Amino acid sequence: MNIKQDDLSGGDVIALLEEHLKDMYATSPPESVHALDVTALKSPSITFFSAWQGDVLAGCVAIRKLSDTEAELKSMRTVAAFRNKGVATQLLTFVIEFAGANGYQTLSLETGTQSYFKAARQLYAKNGFNDCGPFGNYHIDPNSHFMTKPLD
Repeated sequence: MNIKQDDLSGGDVIALLEEHLKDMYATSPPESVHALDVTALKSPSITFFSAWQGDVLAGCVAIRKLSDTEAELKSMRTVAAFRNKGVATQLLTFVIEFAGANGYQTLSLETGTQSYFKAARQLYAKNGFNDCGPFGNYHIDPNSHFMTKPLD
């Protein structure tokens, strides 16, 4: 799999992100949806990556700079045809390594508390993320689950 920095101009990537937003709004109350649209993902504080198997999109992930030492995982999504094939683990490993290589000391994330997000929470825990309180601009929300990982 080839993971590369992406400018968010490709139709496959945009469609995947639109699917992601649609699922988030179908799963969580609107005030608890923290997924970003394509325009927001183009912010200078965000680096976006897409993962490809040949010329077929397999998934995506983004990282947002919160400070010189803190970053946030955003918009991790696997294309349906690639689920349960290790793509999410590869994306997560890639973004953890990217964060460490760029001097971040912690990588945090917000995900949902609903059963829809159970596999994601398990993946994050398996990869060294621990539960934490709200970070950045987040606040306590019964629909939000916060996790963080110290980086070496």
